[in-house]
Amino acid sequence: MNFQKKFLYLILLVVSLTTGCNISKKLPAGSYLYKGASFSLTKDKDNKIKTASLKRQLKKIAAPLPNKRILGYPYKVWFWYAIGEPKKQKGLRFWLRDKFGQAPVLSSMVDVKTNAINFKSYLENLGYFKSDSNGDTTVKGYQSAAVYKVKVGWPYSINSFSWIIDSTSALSRDISTLNNKENYIKKNEQYNLANIKAERTRTDIHLKTKGYYFFSQDDIISWIDSTIGQQKVNVYFKLKQDLPLSAVVPHTIRRIVLFPNYTLLNPAPDTSKRGMEQYQDILIRDTVKNIKPSALARSITYRVNDLYDINEHNKTLNRFINLGIFKFVKSRYQGSTDSLNPGKLDVYYYLTPLQRKSLQVELAGFSKTNSFTGAQVNLNYKYRNIFGGAEYLQTKVFGAYEVSSADTLSGNNNFRLGGEASIVVPRFLVPFWIKESNYFPPKTKFTLSYEWLRKQALYTKNFFRIQYEFTWKESINKEHTLAPLSVTYNITSKITPKYKQELNQNLPLKLSIQPEIIAGSFYNFVYNTINPNATNIYYFNGNIDVAGNLLGIINKPTSSYSKTIFGAYFMQFAKLDFDLRYSRKLGTDFYWANRLIAGAGLPYGNSLYIPFSRQFIIGGGGSVRGFQPRQLGPGRARATAVQQINYPQVGGDFKLEANTELRFPLFTRLKGAVFADAGNIWVKDSILYGKAGQLTKNFMQDIGVSGGVGLRLDIAVLLIRFDVAIPFRKPFLERGKEWVLDQVNFSNSAWRRENLVFNIAIGYPF
Repeated sequence: MNFQKKFLYLILLVVSLTTGCNISKKLPAGSYLYKGASFSLTKDKDNKIKTASLKRQLKKIAAPLPNKRILGYPYKVWFWYAIGEPKKQKGLRFWLRDKFGQAPVLSSMVDVKTNAINFKSYLENLGYFKSDSNGDTTVKGYQSAAVYKVKVGWPYSINSFSWIIDSTSALSRDISTLNNKENYIKKNEQYNLANIKAERTRTDIHLKTKGYYFFSQDDIISWIDSTIGQQKVNVYFKLKQDLPLSAVVPHTIRRIVLFPNYTLLNPAPDTSKRGMEQYQDILIRDTVKNIKPSALARSITYRVNDLYDINEHNKTLNRFINLGIFKFVKSRYQGSTDSLNPGKLDVYYYLTPLQRKSLQVELAGFSKTNSFTGAQVNLNYKYRNIFGGAEYLQTKVFGAYEVSSADTLSGNNNFRLGGEASIVVPRFLVPFWIKESNYFPPKTKFTLSYEWLRKQALYTKNFFRIQYEFTWKESINKEHTLAPLSVTYNITSKITPKYKQELNQNLPLKLSIQPEIIAGSFYNFVYNTINPNATNIYYFNGNIDVAGNLLGIINKPTSSYSKTIFGAYFMQFAKLDFDLRYSRKLGTDFYWANRLIAGAGLPYGNSLYIPFSRQFIIGGGGSVRGFQPRQLGPGRARATAVQQINYPQVGGDFKLEANTELRFPLFTRLKGAVFADAGNIWVKDSILYGKAGQLTKNFMQDIGVSGGVGLRLDIAVLLIRFDVAIPFRKPFLERGKEWVLDQVNFSNSAWRRENLVFNIAIGYPF
C-alpha cells in the first residue's frame, strides 16, 4: 500500500471516529442507515456445490444497494450532509453534492420478505430446486443490516429436450430444421432458465429467416418435468393453441415502397400509389429526383415474391445507413388483409436525407513521432450524392507550421500547404462483377492529392499522389482494403546553398532527396473483437505493400538507382507487417493490454532501401516510450545529428516491437498505468547508417527496452494521456553494458535530462 493511500485511509478513519455521530444525528427520526446484506447458506450434507459464488451472486441482487464505503465508513453520506441541501437544483452546492455525496440508504427502504422470495426464485432459475430463504434485520448504533438464511437445494441437470409438435404443418417442419448443435439446452448441463429463454429466442429468429414475420417467441410454451428422479429434468417446448393464421403462415414480399425524401413535417401518404414510379419491381416516391433509382435498388437485398427473411431485412437497413447520405432510416411491414391470400407483406422504407453540402473548419495542435510539434488548419468540404448515385466528394485544403523540440532539429522549421480531393462510390468499380449482398455496401475511392513542404534550412519538396482503392466489410468486425493502383511522386527543389555543400560531401544525403516515384499496390486487413467489454479483446491489422514490379519489367534496372521514369527513380520493394493486440479484462476498468508489431521490407532492383515515407519507425509516445523519436536504432546504430536533421525520418526496413501495459482506475475519471516497451528497427543495406544498423542473426541483442508509469484523464469525449518513461536497455552502448538500470538516479539533473522522457497524447497508445 503506497503512502498516498495510507494517508487517505488515515484521514477517513479520523473522520469516521469524529463525525460518525453527526451522521446519526442527521438521519430522520426512527431511521437507521442501511449497511448491507449478509448471507448464511446451508445445504444437505451430500450436496457438493460450492456456496461462495452463490453468496456473491445473491449479494448483487439484494435490494437496495448500500451506500459506498471506505474502511466501512459511509463517506459519501457524510459529504451529502456536510455540503447541505442546495436551495436550487443547480449551482456549485448542487454540483458538489451530486458529484461527491450520496443520499443515505435507510433501513425503511429494505423489504427482507420480498428479497427472500427473489433469492428463492433466483436459485430455482439456476436449477437449485426446493431452495428456501428467509430474512431479518439487525441494528447496531445508527446502522441496520439485513441477515438472510438461505437453504440451497440440489442442482438439477438436463436429461432431455424435445419439441411436441404436429409434424405435418409447414411451421413444424421449419422448426425441425433448427441446428441441434447450436441448442442452448444441452443434455447433462445444469438447468438454467436463461438457456430456456435463449432457445426460444433462437427459434424465433430461425423462423423469421423462413418467412414467419408475425411469429413471436411468446407463441412458444415451455415446461419441465422434474419427477423423473436423480435431480434431472426433461424440458419440453410446444406451440400455443389456436395461433392466428398470420403467425403460422410463411410470408412473401408483395410490394416494396421507398420514400427517399421522407420528412415528418409533411409526410407523403404511404398507402397511395399517386406520384410513385416503378424501378424493376420497386415503387419509389421521389419528388425531387436527387438520387438515382438504381442506387436505391442496390441497397435492397431482396425483391418482390422473395420469402421474408430477417437477415435480408437487417442487411438492407445497414446498407441504407452506410450509404452515408441518409440521416434517418426506418421501415414498416404491413400484412395482407385478404383472408384468402394471407401470406403477403408490404414493406415501406422511409429515408430522411442528410444535408447534401457541408463545410467544416478544423484548427488543431499536434505532436509528431518525428519530434515536430505545431499547428494545422484544415478546410473540409463534403458534397453528398454528387452524381445522384449516393457518391460523395470530399475535399480538404490544409496549411501547417511545425517546429521541433529536439536540439538537433532546431532552426529547421517546416511549412506545409496542400490539398486532397476524393470521390467515394458506394459499390465496386471493377472490370468484373462482384456480388454485393453483405451487410455493408462496398466503397470505391479515387484520391488525388498534392502537398508542398518547405524545410526552412534545407529544401522544398512537392508530393503528388493518385490512388484507386476499394474497401469492403466481410462482417461487422472484419474489413478489407485493396488499392490496385497507388502512385506517389515527389521531387526536391530550392535546396539551400549550405545544404548543397553537405550533399556534395555525403552520398546518403543525396539519396534522401532524390526524385522518386512509388507505383504499386497494397492490401490491408483489420479484425477486432465485436464486444469492447469482453473479457478477451483482440485486434489485428495486417498490411502487404508492393511497388515497382511493373515498372521494373518495362524498364529493367541493372543496379540500384540506375533507371528513371518521368525524371524520377522508381522504387522497388515488397513490405509485410502486422499489428496484433490482446487485452485481458481483469476487473471493472482494469485491463492488461499487450501489443506485438512485426514488419519486414525487402528493397530490391532499383532500390537499396525502402523509401523513407514507407520505412518503419520506432520511439515516441505510441511506441518504445523511454526513447524519443529518432533516438533508437536502427540496430546498434544511433542516428547522428546530421542524419536526424536531414533525413525525412530515422527508419528501417525491418521492425520488431512488443508492449505491455497494466491499466487501472484511480478516481472517477482518472486512471493509472504501468508499462514496459521493447523493440528496434533495422536496415538491409549499410549505406544509410553503416553496418551497425543492419539486421543480423544476433538481432535480439539490439533490442531497446524501457518502462514507466502514466495517468489517463477520461473526459468522455476524449482521453488525455500523460506518460513518463526511462530507458532500461540502450542497444547503442558498448556490448555488455547495454542495461542501464543500475545508473538510475532521479536526484541527478543531468541524468534526468538524458533519460526522463515525458509524453502527452490523445488516446491510448494501443
